[in-house]
Amino acid sequence: MSIEIKVPVLPESVADATIATWHVQPGEAVTRDQNLVDIETDKVVLEVVAPEDGSLEEILFSDGETVLGEQVIAKFSAGAVAGKEVTKAEAESAPVSSNNADDSQSNDALSPSVRRLIAEHNISPEHIKGTGVGGRITKEDVEAFVKNSASAPKAASVAAPVAVSTEDRSEKRVPMTRLRKTIANRLLEAKNSTAMLTTFNEVNMKPIMSIRKQYQEIFEKKHGIRLGFMSFYVKAVTEALKRFPEVNASIDGDDIVYHNYFDVSIAVSTPRGLVTPVLRDTDKMSLAEIEKTVRELAIKGRDGKLTVADMTGGNFTVTNGGVFGSLMSTPILNLPQSAILGMHAIKDRPMAVNGQVEILPMMYLALSYDHRIVDGRESVGFLVAIKDFLEDPTRLLLDI
Repeated sequence: MSIEIKVPVLPESVADATIATWHVQPGEAVTRDQNLVDIETDKVVLEVVAPEDGSLEEILFSDGETVLGEQVIAKFSAGAVAGKEVTKAEAESAPVSSNNADDSQSNDALSPSVRRLIAEHNISPEHIKGTGVGGRITKEDVEAFVKNSASAPKAASVAAPVAVSTEDRSEKRVPMTRLRKTIANRLLEAKNSTAMLTTFNEVNMKPIMSIRKQYQEIFEKKHGIRLGFMSFYVKAVTEALKRFPEVNASIDGDDIVYHNYFDVSIAVSTPRGLVTPVLRDTDKMSLAEIEKTVRELAIKGRDGKLTVADMTGGNFTVTNGGVFGSLMSTPILNLPQSAILGMHAIKDRPMAVNGQVEILPMMYLALSYDHRIVDGRESVGFLVAIKDFLEDPTRLLLDI
């Protein structure tokens, strides 16, 4: 039975999508719910899975092509058992000659995992004997070839250094993904369409570090998650937003929109690019709820599972470049928001305290804001409020 494989229904704000990667090639047997293809939109990556056990008959759109919602992109044949029997017979009877360049498979006919392995080990496909459907080269074939090559006499690999000399100056041109292009356009728009300014301050992290050290074990035992810094950052930001509503507002045409709720975006670095999933109603969340939600969003971002709903909205963004070792930065606004807070690496520095020099764990704060809506008084006051909350966390509990 032939089944049409279609593009999922795209979100309302997404016009089209791009075929990112086919994980299965025509003729390959698959199981129900196995991922067939990744489809990339401007915001998220969608997975299309096999509806039944069976095999892929035909691919109608290749990697990199643009498709629309609910468009047919492939033909699928249900019935895996029969397919496997025929496949085995075809593989045994098909004339395969790995030494003949005319019979070798083109790179386009190989699956992504096989192409990746071949590229990593600098192997020519024509040297590998395929054992798959119709003589197709499988991942196991490549791994076996590499293993056999490694155990072969040294004389067989004499020519290897010659190839390395050319690879040292090779180039690789890769098209930008839709997500990367969207990020680039939004960042450029933020720079060109706003009156962006950055103000700095520094915070003594010793009080929070002492709290974490004292209650880490109890907190983790009760809530099942470690107590990190991000929950304190988000709580401090939320309380500061309550006191400075201009920072929690945005510009819409000639109007200023003041939000009476607190949705904080968290910048998350993923293999496909930087995304900003949203924590909603942070004023109603406990530290444990914030930590759990941030972890869930980070895992979804890493695995490409974030949905459009996860990233829609947000009135303010927190980005923590400190996890990568950044000491100072000027973060760019996440439109249409009016401000973004950059956190950085915590470093021990000599500080003057009551006339004495002390070594304290200090961190720089950077607040970038749109000067069209946020004045210097509000921006500096907002940053100082965050500093005060972080240096004296009891203020968060007492709401003072």
